[in-house]
Amino acid sequence: MNRRELIKIITLATGGALIGGEFLLSGCKNKNAGKGLLFSADEIAFLDEVAETIIPRTNTPGAKDAEVGKFMDLIVHDCYEEKNQKIFKEGINQLNDVCNKQFNTSFMQCTKEQREKVLIEIDKVAKEYQQKKKKEDPPYYYTMIKQLTLFGYFTSKPGATQALRYIAVPGKWDGCVPYTKGEKAWA
Repeated sequence: MNRRELIKIITLATGGALIGGEFLLSGCKNKNAGKGLLFSADEIAFLDEVAETIIPRTNTPGAKDAEVGKFMDLIVHDCYEEKNQKIFKEGINQLNDVCNKQFNTSFMQCTKEQREKVLIEIDKVAKEYQQKKKKEDPPYYYTMIKQLTLFGYFTSKPGATQALRYIAVPGKWDGCVPYTKGEKAWA
């Protein structure tokens, strides 16, 4: 799977264009790229926990094992425009606000079940927003978080080599490989 195919899949899965995707495809960077971190260590840990709730560890590594929080920091800092960086950063607070309203605690203090419930509800809101969104409307913060979780995980070493089927040096090309329900997708 190449980068363009993965971006198409993430776009379909989240219902919107990959935010910052133009930078990923063209190799362009923001003028502030590479000048430090955008998020604090606590915020990166928070993003790791959100990502781990989206892609938990099972018989394969989870998003936290792939250090998706650090990946999000890098991509948001180097590839997002300033207005989208602000939306993403404010999204952390909004996600915590939802948890505080529902459970009187922060996302980090919520149980696994509470985290899942909150993210499922926010995902529904994000999908409704995406359906009604006009071209000039800003992206929804959770859509960006989910996109970067999927992109970061499936392009990481653990995601590509352990969650997907992986052959380091493939043999011949075979366009008609039989598929059995439940098999992993190819990396």
